[in-house]
Amino acid sequence: MRKIAVLGAGTWGIALAQALACDGHEVTVWSALPRELDVLRETSRHPNLPDVLLSDKLLYEQEIAVACRDKDLLLFAVPSVYVRATAELAKPYIKNGQLIADAAKGIEKDTLMTMTEVIRDVLSDTAPGARVVALSGPTHAEEVAAGLPTAIVSACEDVAAAGEVQDIFMSLQFRVYRNSDARGVELCGALKNIIALAAGISHGLGFGDNTRAAIITRGMAEICRLGVAMGCHTETFHGLAGIGDLVVTCTSAHSRNNTAGTLIGKGYSLEDAIKKVGMVVEGVNALPAALDLARKYEVELPIIGAVHAVLYGGVKPVDAVNALMGRARKAE
Repeated sequence: MRKIAVLGAGTWGIALAQALACDGHEVTVWSALPRELDVLRETSRHPNLPDVLLSDKLLYEQEIAVACRDKDLLLFAVPSVYVRATAELAKPYIKNGQLIADAAKGIEKDTLMTMTEVIRDVLSDTAPGARVVALSGPTHAEEVAAGLPTAIVSACEDVAAAGEVQDIFMSLQFRVYRNSDARGVELCGALKNIIALAAGISHGLGFGDNTRAAIITRGMAEICRLGVAMGCHTETFHGLAGIGDLVVTCTSAHSRNNTAGTLIGKGYSLEDAIKKVGMVVEGVNALPAALDLARKYEVELPIIGAVHAVLYGGVKPVDAVNALMGRARKAE
């Protein structure tokens, strides 16, 4: 049994907390929103996971100092835009050498850092020896919370740290694989959400499986092209964190990004689509950083660029599709 603090009480944080508690670990859930903890404590259910009765062994803690004290693992599970702020809150209570896993998927807009890089940046002066691992893969919260079999990736340049996180999460529910290419794993986790927006838009326009398959395949080509330019390993993009996560995010009804894209394809504004989804749509947050990375590394990302044009450039979805289909012919 390990002592674990989950920082974040959204659907993903609670799904992971539930899985870890059911596997016998002592799990404390922290949230910056006291009312969120009150609801969980009083009902043993998360509003976005109404069919899942949460383990009565889960602990809920409002004070981050208490949540972080004497833990074998700190698990960040807040939306990507809140990772830095959460790390700053936790910073005074994180000891040097602490094992940390990040389950948020994104690229920070201003710094172009991945989420584990953001955490290391915050802790660089107080806990430079903190071991920060990326946890990623095809993992919808709804299925993880329900205890369905899931395969994930524990990624860190420090393979011993990745192995420790692998050991903690490994169970009959979780099949965990190690990977030393943390940047590649995290890049996949951030950019696949944008490709899922594209897949959803095509679905909303009434296009079929052929179109979706093309978007998935060519979308992964874009992600891989950028990743290789950034020094990532090609093999990462063919694994669970790459094509695995991309497929599930582009095809599942659980996918917020796919759902938001479908609504946009049907004519909803971005604001209304996000409001209707009712949860964070990470692909929207990742778009500015993706385009900045494309410019920095001089890599062409036509599908990602088309999504940006639809969301922020006033381009009609069908016109964006026509522009993609009409691009100059080339070899695959």
